[in-house]
Amino acid sequence: MQISKRISLSAGLCLLSAGLAHAAGPAAKSAAPEPQMPEFIQQYTADFQGLNGTYNVLISPTRRERLEKFDRDQLAALAAINFDALSQEDKVDYLLLKYHLTGNLHQMEIRKKQIDAMQPLLPFAGTIMQLLDAKRLMETPDPEKDAAALTQMVKDIKAAREKLAPKDHGGSAAADSKPAIDPVVANQALIATQQLSRQLENWFNQYNGYDPLFTWWVDQPYKDAKKELDAYQDFLKEKLIGIAPDDKTTIIGNPVGRDALMAELSDNMIPYTPEELIAIAQTEYDWCMREMLKASHEMGFGDDWHAAVEKVKEMHVPPGEQPALIRKLVIEGSDFAKDHQLVTVPPLADETWRMIMMTPERQLVNPFFTGGDEISVSYPTDTMTFDQREMSMRGNNIPFAHATAFHEMIPGHFLQFYMAARYHPYRRIFETPFWVEGNAFWWEMLYWDKGFDQTPEERVGALVWRMHRSARVIFTMNFHLGKWTPQQCVQFLIDNVGFERDNATAEVRRSFDGSVGPLYQCAYLLGALQFRALHTELVGSGKMTDREFHDAILHESFMPIELLRADLENGKLTPDFQTSWKFYGDHPTHP
Repeated sequence: MQISKRISLSAGLCLLSAGLAHAAGPAAKSAAPEPQMPEFIQQYTADFQGLNGTYNVLISPTRRERLEKFDRDQLAALAAINFDALSQEDKVDYLLLKYHLTGNLHQMEIRKKQIDAMQPLLPFAGTIMQLLDAKRLMETPDPEKDAAALTQMVKDIKAAREKLAPKDHGGSAAADSKPAIDPVVANQALIATQQLSRQLENWFNQYNGYDPLFTWWVDQPYKDAKKELDAYQDFLKEKLIGIAPDDKTTIIGNPVGRDALMAELSDNMIPYTPEELIAIAQTEYDWCMREMLKASHEMGFGDDWHAAVEKVKEMHVPPGEQPALIRKLVIEGSDFAKDHQLVTVPPLADETWRMIMMTPERQLVNPFFTGGDEISVSYPTDTMTFDQREMSMRGNNIPFAHATAFHEMIPGHFLQFYMAARYHPYRRIFETPFWVEGNAFWWEMLYWDKGFDQTPEERVGALVWRMHRSARVIFTMNFHLGKWTPQQCVQFLIDNVGFERDNATAEVRRSFDGSVGPLYQCAYLLGALQFRALHTELVGSGKMTDREFHDAILHESFMPIELLRADLENGKLTPDFQTSWKFYGDHPTHP
């Protein structure tokens, strides 16, 4: 297959010093026509940010209608462009925006169904949204009318609690005519209530103290409303969802179903079914298990790989020494990339990464360190119980950290965002976990192949993470297909990866708490497998070196990896381009 002229140029230039890589790119391409799509995308991004900041009530029909019209108008503007007359890079950008817009519309439709389902649990939403709409339009408030609306809202909330409260007849569950409340819908209503309460507070603070008449009328009704909203959140959580105040183990998720998964896979250019993804993940897991047993035998534990993992977990530093360890490992990971000529690491990137310590609250959903502009270190604090401290130290042991510090920083997430700010920055809106997390996990695969993990203990640490990425696909797909409960997912991680129970619980909670989409946890493995297949095509064939390949990826920035493949290989593109790249073969169980 032919490599595009742009990347052929990149291949030669990235052999220059780190600070000057690609410096000659613009001059070398001076004869090429001026790209059209970057300006179009920049305009779209600015317009969207303006609308998103203005119509900021997430469950508001006004927001949905305005953003839906905006995205459809943008699709119409795209359709008016002569696709065949575009350069290859413009065609890539055209398709990136088209997929982005159609994905937005799909998500809005899914969100509309969720909002419709939770409306009976939000009797106050209409009142709050009317107040917020008036604020958005900068209408002069009518304090007496607003006070009356808030007072009525308090009555409505109390009536809703009375109506929705589970009835207890003689100590048994109610057998009345009212349908049971789905805990998933109640949990979504809880999140919406929290958001609306914060926005109502912003509305009140907009006028309170600045408008004496507003304060005279509205101060007490607002306090009553805020108090009732807080109580309603507790009611939703304890009575309808079923989570006690001190319960930190129950997990409520929203299984989206097979049809929604298929739509998500199509939007993300993944031409496999959920069942095929499970088969792919199982094949990768089986490879990990074979390697795990080898390392376990080297450590003297035979086939008892759980014992080998337990041994590795005891290899942690004492309290207070984790930051120094993480700094050492980040530098080691960056040096490995440079020593093996795997990617250009600008000196400024080595100089400007930072470190913070993760809060105890965030560790409930992120039991391990995370990266980006800075590395956030997870480790016990004095507010944790003895058991929690033990689990945190064991889960953040030296071999585990050795295998992923570079994933989070260099050449992983930190270098990704460093380069994204400097190359094709307008593509930031096309950020996808299949690229971001998949690329970082691909580095773990490549570092393994290059011998970064030398001792059996280090290999066990690396393999736990690789098993984890396969397990993520298996448990999230089974959950969203309606086959597994969150509790089964937690136990699966404990039994098949060797996680501590608290860490496994936090991982599953993060997967299903609504903070990430249904495919996010799958994106690590699937994205890495796409990068591995692309690496085989371009580096394995001798068309590019490792450094040329990885520099090109970073310089092209965020996008679905199938479009990156077409970009780097100058593949044929059409305005109705559909995913078709079987990056794991036609039969997922036989890559």
